[in-house]
Amino acid sequence: MDGKRILYVTTEMIPYFPETPMSLQSLRIPKAMSDKGADVRIFMPRFGVINERRHQLHEVIRLSGMNLIINDMDQPLIIKVASVPSERLQVYFIDNEEYFKRKSVYTDKEGKMFDDNDERAIFFAKGVLETVKKLNWKPDVVHVLGWMSSMVPAYVKEYYAEDSFFNEAKVVVSLFDNSFEGELNAEISKKLSFDGIDGAISDYLQKPDFEAMNLSALRYADAAVKGEEFIPEAINKYLQSENIPVMEYCPVEGISEAYKIFYAEELMNEN
Repeated sequence: MDGKRILYVTTEMIPYFPETPMSLQSLRIPKAMSDKGADVRIFMPRFGVINERRHQLHEVIRLSGMNLIINDMDQPLIIKVASVPSERLQVYFIDNEEYFKRKSVYTDKEGKMFDDNDERAIFFAKGVLETVKKLNWKPDVVHVLGWMSSMVPAYVKEYYAEDSFFNEAKVVVSLFDNSFEGELNAEISKKLSFDGIDGAISDYLQKPDFEAMNLSALRYADAAVKGEEFIPEAINKYLQSENIPVMEYCPVEGISEAYKIFYAEELMNEN
């Protein structure tokens, strides 16, 4: 993996979130690949539940200040960064007061999905990719984890399709059984079409539930990873029907060599 650039886009990560299969892998996979010689970058939303003082987040002024247009509205992008203690890894946080200041992650106090979760996902995707461009750091692999990261593949493959910065990047989607109740805003397809992302993806998002968000990411995936031993059957069937290369579930203690081989053989044709 020497010199390969791998961009990790996740919505949950230790130590900023409690331990789950996703939050643990979001730390361990980048660390393992960094130890194998890869150049990694990690991005996640700066949710309001993350304690900035405790985790020593600070704003990166030179990267902040851009405005992103979401549903025909200008939204300011703020970039913060923190170092993971004892791991020699940095994490970039996508922040915006409208979308991420609230002291809850995906739902309100009654457990209802936020009505703007679709816009939060779009803002997050665009924010990550615009920041990577500003860093002048061209990724070989874009690896996304979590349903709120699921708009990233569409933006890589459609919005930036003619952009030499991303047009050679391979997309990997990690899949987890972390379903949510209900659906995202039904206007999500319309908001994506504002950025020229339409056509096939709108078929997946007619009913924008957990399954649809995953399938819309897999629509643009070069490969997929089962982040848990069991994932929803509909997603399993889609993987088989589309012949997407899949890495089966691998316990955390075995990921180092497994991911090195997976990236090399399935994405970079290095046998």
